[in-house]
Amino acid sequence: MKGLKQLLVVMSLLISFYGSSQITTEDQSVDFEILKNLELFELVYKNIDIHYVDQPDPGHLMKTAIEAMLLELDPYTNYIPESLIEDYKLMTTGQYGGIGAIIGTVNGKVKIVDPHEGYPAQKAGLRAGDYFIELDGQKVDELKSDEISEKLKGKPGSQIKVKVDRDGEILEKTLVREEVKLSPVPFYGMVDDKIGYIKFTSFTQVAAERVGVAFNALKKDGMEKLIFDLRGNGGGLLVEAVKIVNMFVPKGSPIVSIKGRHDADNRGYTATMKPLDEEIPIVVLIDGGSASASEIVSGALQDLDRAVLVGTTSFGKGLVQRPLDLKYNARVKVTIAKYYTPSGRCIQKLDYSNREAGNDAEAISDSLIHTFKTTTGRKVIDGRGVEPDVTIDLSDYSRLTTTLVSKNLIFNYATKFRNENAEIADARSFKLSDQQYEDFKTYVMGHNFEYNTQSYEKVEELKKIALQEGLLTEGSEEFERFMEQFKPSKERDLDQYKKEIVELLEDEIVGRYYYGKGRIDHSLANDAYILEAVEILNDLPRYKKILNR
Repeated sequence: MKGLKQLLVVMSLLISFYGSSQITTEDQSVDFEILKNLELFELVYKNIDIHYVDQPDPGHLMKTAIEAMLLELDPYTNYIPESLIEDYKLMTTGQYGGIGAIIGTVNGKVKIVDPHEGYPAQKAGLRAGDYFIELDGQKVDELKSDEISEKLKGKPGSQIKVKVDRDGEILEKTLVREEVKLSPVPFYGMVDDKIGYIKFTSFTQVAAERVGVAFNALKKDGMEKLIFDLRGNGGGLLVEAVKIVNMFVPKGSPIVSIKGRHDADNRGYTATMKPLDEEIPIVVLIDGGSASASEIVSGALQDLDRAVLVGTTSFGKGLVQRPLDLKYNARVKVTIAKYYTPSGRCIQKLDYSNREAGNDAEAISDSLIHTFKTTTGRKVIDGRGVEPDVTIDLSDYSRLTTTLVSKNLIFNYATKFRNENAEIADARSFKLSDQQYEDFKTYVMGHNFEYNTQSYEKVEELKKIALQEGLLTEGSEEFERFMEQFKPSKERDLDQYKKEIVELLEDEIVGRYYYGKGRIDHSLANDAYILEAVEILNDLPRYKKILNR
């Protein structure tokens, strides 16, 4: 009953607050509803606590109630209990205490997916593909996934003893946890003698600073043109996005404005600092994973005709959140406004305000889409994310390739390759040889799995319809011979889809030796987005024509 009594005190204070200070003649109807429902909530909780057949867990009930309430608003208004504060800090600072590795679960086993270079897991010699057996003497299969994460994380300087299985070899290591600082700029380098490249993954508190360091370093290396990669960047702090746009546009340029329900939340942001370079040609890469602050940067640079955007349409998140401190070291992150790019457009794609209770939000109606203009008069639209100036059409992976990934055959072969090869060529130039691919084919053929092709499924469907209509007799030799041509063949398809499979294999293998930076460095030579960006930057008349300059 102690938890109930504490809750009732809080509820009484809330009711008292709304009853005494919030109700005015003008807002009486709304505030009465608040007061009434707070009282009802208290009564429901009280009766559950007293009469329910089992003793309820007050903390779990409350967390569930709060989260269910917030789900009726939008996915970005979140309750952050004390137990998740560290995860929240990781999103905003890129820092946490731990061993420095991405882990995943496969067939009930917890493995290292990607160790971060220079941190405890990698320094202790642990590799991608190693399976955890024990953590501090406790068997991993006795722990839940969140318990495993909590054990691996911890105060910098503290130790954890781990036992791992590497292809049958049992290894024991003592790791000293460190403050893991994930850089928002995991890689930057020169694509060629004149084109620089910056990979940018998150808008944490040091994002603009790190972008500035990368840019200045590339300028010293002779950079005259820039590829700025925002693919997969889910956003972060708005103020960091403003600083980054400021690096490339004249002082005084509009960057973004936010408009909310209250005047106090309305604000416009302009470039207040001297830019690093307001003339260098820039191509910004975006995709469906580019969201929020990424869309502020790409949308502003597009509206100001300062960069050519290459890729696919961005995610479409035009909502601004503010974290608010609560008691007991908890927080609530609340959507307070929408943001608007310099042309005046809001790129928010889904309409959360007009959905019916319990239903998913739908895309903003085409009839409500408006057209805006960039500084040179190019047309852009709102309500659909940020659309690129040059679209990259990427075909889907084949069914075989998708199966190889889902069955972890590419990942596991890369683990096998690393265990058998002490070194490879540098990340940029590494290529899988034909002989090595033949070895991979042998490895795959040794595994029993099934997959289907879309063409064979269509032929099977045709056969079924033909039988129903009496146009085909069961067991027709001629039709069976026809179907045989479309049946999946591992050996045939491993050759037919070699190019896409090799790209994934090379990426996974390079990651085993050169980690995240190596993966990005390797991609510069064969990434379709980057190759298109290079073509545009090497054809300045085309670059200027796209921007209507």
